[in-house]
Amino acid sequence: MSPRAILLLFPLFFASAALADGPADNIPASVRPVPPPGVAIPDDVRKSLTEQTAKLAEAIEAARTTLKDRPTLPFLPDVQIFHKAVDWALRYDEFFDAAQTDWARDQLAAGFDRLNSLLHNEIPWLHARGLVPRGYLSKIDGSIQPFGLVIPESFNPNLPHRWRLDAWFHGRGEKLSELDFIHQRQSSTGEFSPPDTIVLHPYGRYCNGSRFAGETDFFEALATVQRDYRIDPDRIVVRGFSLGGAACWHFATHHAPLWAAANPGAGFSETEQFLNFFQGESLKPHPWERLLWNLYDSTSVAGNLRNCPTVAYSGETDRQKQAADLMAAAAQPLGITLTHLIGPKTAHSYEKSTKAEVARRIDHLASLGRNNLPLSVDFTTYSLHTNRTPIGTIDALAEHWKPARLRAAFLLAPGNGPLHQLAIITENITALTISLPPGSLHTRPLSSIIIKSPDASTPLNLEPTLTSDGSLSISAHVKNGAWSEGPNPEQGLRKSHGLQGPIDDAFTDSFLFVRPTSKPANEKAAAWAQSEMDRAIREWRRHFRGDARVKPDTDISDTDIASSNLILWGDPSSNSLISRISARLPIAWSPAAITAGPHSFPAADHALVCIYPNPLNPNRYVVLNSSFTFREYDYLNNARQTPKLPDWAVINLNTPPDSRYPGAIPAAGFFGEHWELKP
Repeated sequence: MSPRAILLLFPLFFASAALADGPADNIPASVRPVPPPGVAIPDDVRKSLTEQTAKLAEAIEAARTTLKDRPTLPFLPDVQIFHKAVDWALRYDEFFDAAQTDWARDQLAAGFDRLNSLLHNEIPWLHARGLVPRGYLSKIDGSIQPFGLVIPESFNPNLPHRWRLDAWFHGRGEKLSELDFIHQRQSSTGEFSPPDTIVLHPYGRYCNGSRFAGETDFFEALATVQRDYRIDPDRIVVRGFSLGGAACWHFATHHAPLWAAANPGAGFSETEQFLNFFQGESLKPHPWERLLWNLYDSTSVAGNLRNCPTVAYSGETDRQKQAADLMAAAAQPLGITLTHLIGPKTAHSYEKSTKAEVARRIDHLASLGRNNLPLSVDFTTYSLHTNRTPIGTIDALAEHWKPARLRAAFLLAPGNGPLHQLAIITENITALTISLPPGSLHTRPLSSIIIKSPDASTPLNLEPTLTSDGSLSISAHVKNGAWSEGPNPEQGLRKSHGLQGPIDDAFTDSFLFVRPTSKPANEKAAAWAQSEMDRAIREWRRHFRGDARVKPDTDISDTDIASSNLILWGDPSSNSLISRISARLPIAWSPAAITAGPHSFPAADHALVCIYPNPLNPNRYVVLNSSFTFREYDYLNNARQTPKLPDWAVINLNTPPDSRYPGAIPAAGFFGEHWELKP
């Protein structure tokens, strides 16, 4: 076969697997749509479904009033998931197969049935066993998001038993609409359904590997399950395969202390080598993009596997075996040998006998439960976004996007019999909190806590007081080059968990688009901002499966400022909110110029994009002229879906937006730890 013929077969091979990946997806100027266009459905079928969907919508709205003061109201999202699934398939032509119209009828029927139960003060699906689609109202954008549960036959809501929970992250599916996802959750138990275990299948807001809002989706779905079922917090296992394996690697490393065990299969575990190996792509990132890979790359924090028992799986001939191979290589120099079970002569699937061994090992780890008081801890992060350690939290860094490491060990105190000393060594950390659960000081009595670091000349020696419940909570911070007890008393802005950037972070919590209503200073910049806002609204729906909330600047209330990150579009002349805060931003924006330190750019053909604590409410962000920062080219392979902009950037509008960037970027960077403009 000729090289050209082989090349032509590559896109067909990968498309048959997941409609993704391959050399044809490496051309930014030629990007296929994701999700793809739907298929036409018969007019009479569309008419019938539209009428029934409208009736369900009317019934849901009427039920809001009827259920207003009833305890069944919080379960209305369990009805709304069915309406949204069919409504969006109709509205946005997201039927991808003619057979899906039958699914739509079934889901509308399920919605009417559940609504009728709620109106009779009944929630029978809370006591059901087997496959149970559920939903919740997201704090991010007020959207209804689905998730699926597999409830074991042994489930009895009247027993005081606390249940093990396994979270299973799904693989890539470019056609994974809500309609398709719910159908799967009504018809398949999935890859693993262990006995006496509730299995949570997050939707993850479509197809993003549980990144960005997809990460929040998992935690919101998990919180909903914990509200309604007695879940043992020490027996939560994270699992997934393919794209779900990539999600699992992220949670196993960056959120390591939260789980009893992790079981990633296939997928990818970092950005650069995977795209080069699997996609045949040679990356040439901006310097800030390379730093931001550390937000999701697991290889750079492989040492965190010490804090999360992990069993990896790969098929022997699966190209995505590369993910676990790289993790093994990253972990080995740190003294960790990755447990990597390999299915012989198997490609991208589970081999039967190896799958059974995976299940046996994970079941055993789950039975042991999470270790809430490990003898030693070694945790690394590059951002306060993931700041939870097995013994507390990291509260401030010396510099973001450099490795921050906390090592701790309980040592027998010299000459003090059964007493212990907690020795902590930190790097690139300037504030922390030690939090030990009740009973800890009874199990492991402490005589002292010592905190030291290479960049602090004076260590801190604390003598903890025994509390009646045996718990412990102590904060410490670096001041004038020395560790001191207590939280940092310093006033003013400081990067902290949930307020550390980059731009994409604003879209992992409640946000509100604020459109301008006044005359802009520069028409070219105004047209660009309008186009980018329109695109952001459209792409948020397509890729994070919600409708962005939008208000004019004249309608923003104190409640909006208090409750949401404000995404401000326009310039100081056109948007009154930008005008109110512009003087308090570290980058100046006048009708003539945008000035970032010594650098100045004409405002006539440049625009400012940035994230910053809202001067009107420093507990929330403001973002200027940006939504999530990865674009159409990055939809084609999930490993590309990393932040593309840092905390701020100046956009040259003479270069039109394309599938990768909103324009040329002559200047960009991160703000410092006090949100100051770096030199």
